[in-house]
Amino acid sequence: MKVPSAAISRLVTYLRILEELEAKGVHRTSSEQLAEEAQVTAFQVRKDLSYFGSYGTRGVGYTVPVLKRELRHILGLNRKWGLCIVGMGRLGSALADYPGFGESFELRGFFDVDPEKIGRRVRDGVVEPMDVLPQRVPGRIEIALLTVPREAAQEAADRLVAAGIKGILNFAPTVLEVPKEVVVENVDFLAGLARLSFAILNPKWREEMMG
Repeated sequence: MKVPSAAISRLVTYLRILEELEAKGVHRTSSEQLAEEAQVTAFQVRKDLSYFGSYGTRGVGYTVPVLKRELRHILGLNRKWGLCIVGMGRLGSALADYPGFGESFELRGFFDVDPEKIGRRVRDGVVEPMDVLPQRVPGRIEIALLTVPREAAQEAADRLVAAGIKGILNFAPTVLEVPKEVVVENVDFLAGLARLSFAILNPKWREEMMG
């Protein structure tokens, strides 16, 4: 059964809500409460969870710590993932300073081809040349944040794949060609702005788009 990407995004939202409820000492919740906080329907909550199993009890609801644990397992957040940033310009540097990666993601490498950037200290490390990727990735880094210019993105992706990267969060405004075993998630700011402008001008489509 294919799981819609939108459902995965909503699972992340449900997990954040559960973490907030747990922090407040709330032990039980319901699909109605999760739906209200996530601004979706209770049916949508139950449907999203049903892709992965049965977690609630009719008339009783969900145990917050248990559902939180299950969602972390489903999303792969019950382990530590090694990250690297390729492209240490303004965006890459800003991401390196981002404090919200959480306990499941750890920055373990920073790479660039610009000699002026190589050697610069970043967080707990230094910017290294792309040539050392084959020595740095295996056994340490699974996911790369790709923040290079569009024209350099495919070559950088090829080098990441050759080094053994399993997933790429791509900030470059281009479609990457990678082997099917490598997962790519695109972050396209312009596309996001275009979706917003379309939704503002076409309110009748808004609910379907945001769902």
